[in-house]
Amino acid sequence: MRRLLWLSGALLPLGCAHPQPVPPIMAQQSHGRFEPVVAYLQSQVDSAFPGAAIAVGYGDSVVLLAAVGHYGADDKRPVTPETIYDLASLTKVIGLTTAAMMLVDSGKLDLDAPAQRYVPAFQGTNKERVTIKHLLTHSSGMPAWRPLYAEAKTREEALALVDTTALLKQPGDTFVYSDLGAITLTQAVEAITGQRLNDFLDARLFGPLGMTATRSLPPESWRNRIAPTENDTVFRHRLLRGEVHDENAGRLGGVSGHAGLFSTAPDLAVFAKWLLHLRRIDSLHVRDFTHRQGIPPGSSRALGWDTPSELSSAGTKMGPNAFGHTGFTGTSIWFDPDRNLFIILLTNRVNPTRANTKILQVRRRVADLVNDALTPPQ
Repeated sequence: MRRLLWLSGALLPLGCAHPQPVPPIMAQQSHGRFEPVVAYLQSQVDSAFPGAAIAVGYGDSVVLLAAVGHYGADDKRPVTPETIYDLASLTKVIGLTTAAMMLVDSGKLDLDAPAQRYVPAFQGTNKERVTIKHLLTHSSGMPAWRPLYAEAKTREEALALVDTTALLKQPGDTFVYSDLGAITLTQAVEAITGQRLNDFLDARLFGPLGMTATRSLPPESWRNRIAPTENDTVFRHRLLRGEVHDENAGRLGGVSGHAGLFSTAPDLAVFAKWLLHLRRIDSLHVRDFTHRQGIPPGSSRALGWDTPSELSSAGTKMGPNAFGHTGFTGTSIWFDPDRNLFIILLTNRVNPTRANTKILQVRRRVADLVNDALTPPQ
């Protein structure tokens, strides 16, 4: 049986619930062997994004923490590693998947149970066959998206629309990356915990880990540290800074499992070290959640997490057990647990418009350059 310890209401494995779960993060004056990584990112400023922050962990150390560029197209202040970014779909893994993992570990969430056990309003033809595992592997048969922000006026109306959306495919048959599935899983987590997802994460994860710059609904006092995202011309009709970029998450009040978290590179490095430690000691089901499930056959998806595939943001040099995820605003996080490696890249590539897709090649190149820097010369 796992040895667990409750700390400030958080179920964390004994040994990583200590106030110092990872070594201190030290910014470096010189980037040393990572100079090519930083130089490449610098070359992409005002091309792929206004600004970016990167953190790389290797072994027991954070070996690179750097920032390039500026806050936004109309905000030329230089960014720092402490600049706060909208994580977009990294929320699915940093927040929602981790919450699910903790609830599975405590016996409160059954991966093979129907979603209807936890969300009775989730109704429609064949929906009784949709399991929690289907939601985590994006194989539920639910559509990818619908414009909740335009169809609903309140969070409650939006959730009702999600719950009654018809399946497009049979559960388990097809991979469709689905925000609607993540919103359904959000409801399951909230039903089990009796808390809004952000409150659960603040109390059980971010607070105990000391991630003081990570949360949904950032306060006004953070505003000057937050990189702006897009000039929203379809929903809120203003430049977004400090409110979630995703329109549907906005309609859900800024709190959802599919988008809504804001964070910094140093905070996410703390999370990354914690998660790699859990995987090494085989705790909190991290190994189970981070390997391919084969649902449907051929899918690259783990539980919540993704794994490398052709042209993925992991690049070409991550190991066979790598896992990670991306976010629409220009964020990504990748792990190679066999090397105790993580790569965190935060950008606001959607500023001033989402039309810029150069981040797709940047992510792959950064991952490969980091791996090159860590590979001894032959």
